Amino acid sequence: MISNRIYLDFNASTPIAPEVAEAMRPFLSQHFGNPSSHHWAGEPAKEAVEHARIQVADLLQCNPSEIVFTSGGSESNNHAIKGVFFALRDKGTHIITTQVEHPAVLNTCHFLEKLGAEVTHVCVDQYGRVDPEDIEKAITTKTILITVMHANNEVGTIQPIEEISKIAKKHGVLLHTDAAQSVGKIDTKVEDLGVDLLSVAGHKIYAPKGVGALYIREGTPVEPLIHGASHESGRRAGTENVLLIVGLGKACEIAKKYLNDDKICNLKDRFWELLQKNFSSRVILNGHPIYRLPNTLNVSFVGKVGGEVLSQLDGVAASTGAACHSGSVELSPVLKAMGIPAAVGMGAIRFSLGRTTTLEELEKVIQLLKDILP
Repeated sequence: MISNRIYLDFNASTPIAPEVAEAMRPFLSQHFGNPSSHHWAGEPAKEAVEHARIQVADLLQCNPSEIVFTSGGSESNNHAIKGVFFALRDKGTHIITTQVEHPAVLNTCHFLEKLGAEVTHVCVDQYGRVDPEDIEKAITTKTILITVMHANNEVGTIQPIEEISKIAKKHGVLLHTDAAQSVGKIDTKVEDLGVDLLSVAGHKIYAPKGVGALYIREGTPVEPLIHGASHESGRRAGTENVLLIVGLGKACEIAKKYLNDDKICNLKDRFWELLQKNFSSRVILNGHPIYRLPNTLNVSFVGKVGGEVLSQLDGVAASTGAACHSGSVELSPVLKAMGIPAAVGMGAIRFSLGRTTTLEELEKVIQLLKDILP
């Protein structure tokens, strides 16, 4: 990176890890065969895909046969939600989700409403966390699926998936979680979470963009999203993208080694301390103070517009929680659902840290903020 540039937008996308790029290289220059071809050219590709499947399964602690490779988190979410709806709509058409889901979940549910689905959007509290009791109250005899993200991409709040899974099992309802932001950052063992389906996005864990995975618990009825030949055990048609799948597998192998590393969390906590020390009551934390991702810090600079502050942070890459349209500021649906006042939410900026983040970079950001927030 250029020396005066600071990247604090790892929730948006991560760079490809050097080890991941190295693992992919032979599949750019040598192993070009189709993994479905039963000859010398196809064998290395087939072996690579199955090895990657084992690597992903090892991170999630599931059976490799329960992993389906996809083009990313959005496809995985679409596959899970649409797949369950089409497989079980004779049983019921009711889906439960929350108000703070990623558009890949919310818009998928909205599409299914056009096909007869009934969707309940459960509210969250001021921290962006859903109450499992509210999920249970929403269940009806027609409910076939509950879909709740594991961790929020904007504010980092972690949802009580384990508690929700017990409720889902009690009522015989399937549970899907969008774990795009949590995989590689916190434990996502599917047995501990108790989920039936879980979505993975490669570019959030130092793998390339355009690849992901969907965990489907054995025996879970899911209609394929893409129909065609019998690739991925008949669950996702289309010749596998061997190059990117290899990258995802390696990224998951590496991610497992970082799960118990407190470096990023400690840096995030130190950054928050510095923000409080230098800006006191002018800076407010958005999201849950305890149940939150170790790398995510969403803060509001009260009375300011996040986009304007960020535009003055020369060389700093981060995200805002509000959009400016024709002179007015519109809060994100997540901040709205949390009931964040406009005067606070309009000043929101999300800083998301990664493996290469340093204390020196964070101190530089503090100094830049001091220069523009007298």
